[in-house]
Amino acid sequence: MKKALEFLRQLNENNTREWFAAHKSEYDAIVKENKAFFTQIYHELQEHDQLKGIHIFRIYRDVRFSKDQTPYKTNFGAGYSRAKPMLRGGYYIQLEPGNSFVGGGFWGPDAKDLLRIRKEFEISSTEIEKIISDKTFIKYFGELKGDSVKTAPRGFDKNHPAIDLIRKKQFLVMRKFTDKEVLSDNFQKEALQTLLAMRPFFDYMSEVLTTDMNGQPLF
Repeated sequence: MKKALEFLRQLNENNTREWFAAHKSEYDAIVKENKAFFTQIYHELQEHDQLKGIHIFRIYRDVRFSKDQTPYKTNFGAGYSRAKPMLRGGYYIQLEPGNSFVGGGFWGPDAKDLLRIRKEFEISSTEIEKIISDKTFIKYFGELKGDSVKTAPRGFDKNHPAIDLIRKKQFLVMRKFTDKEVLSDNFQKEALQTLLAMRPFFDYMSEVLTTDMNGQPLF
């Protein structure tokens, strides 16, 4: 991890194709190490969950429609998707100097899923509030995160007791790690434990998204 973080620090200061080309062999060696780390996490997580696959993100940025024309990302990341349609939610690990984290959730639920989640919270928010107020959840993630709409979504009462949950359009959890923590011998274990701490949240959301408003299975 030390080489990976140092490479990213230098890349952040020299984000050009010329610099990257001059350090390509160094990058290739780090990618190999990263792949081994991310893959090991995948196998360990697979022992506790049913995963569809692993996606290790490329460092090359798509700058076609971006104001930021720097060609490379300054982080390494990997995502782990659960086996749909019965299991929902996705896991993510990011390595970046000063901004490493382990997280997951529902980044961009489609309109149908988002409405189903909001309707569930409208009927009763007891279960989700129990999950996000659990001491283990708070220990790892603090609170449920994600962007929200400014006011009540159409068709929902702005004075509903659970309006703060209903207003959300993303449902995310995150635990940040310092560079020192990433470089510690305990990081892989802590990363895995953090991923596993998402399960009560994921399992509840999966149940919601695989049933209709009457609680009948959709699959």
